[in-house]
Amino acid sequence: LLQLKTCPVVVKPGDPLTITCRVTGASITDSSSHYGTGWIRQPAGKALEWINSIDYDGDIYKKDSLKNKFVVSRDTSSNTITLQGQNLQAEDTAVYYCARYPQC
Repeated sequence: LLQLKTCPVVVKPGDPLTITCRVTGASITDSSSHYGTGWIRQPAGKALEWINSIDYDGDIYKKDSLKNKFVVSRDTSSNTITLQGQNLQAEDTAVYYCARYPQC
């Protein structure tokens, strides 16, 4: 189960963004499940877009075109992952989701 710990957020252009997602029912560091956790977004009327993700072992993957705008981090003590964005603009308007996925 994934739980976003923030309510809907409005960010002005150029302002930073922080969104935290808490994973329950499984540890984000559990190597037996081989799951990663990441962030995707969906602008209105457009397709889902992967932003970044962090694997159970801490390896981080980023979409090249967004790597300078968004950073993903984790807190293993609270079993959370956090997305931080900087210098966001109108084109970054979207619904942001955290997601768990099995690693191949």
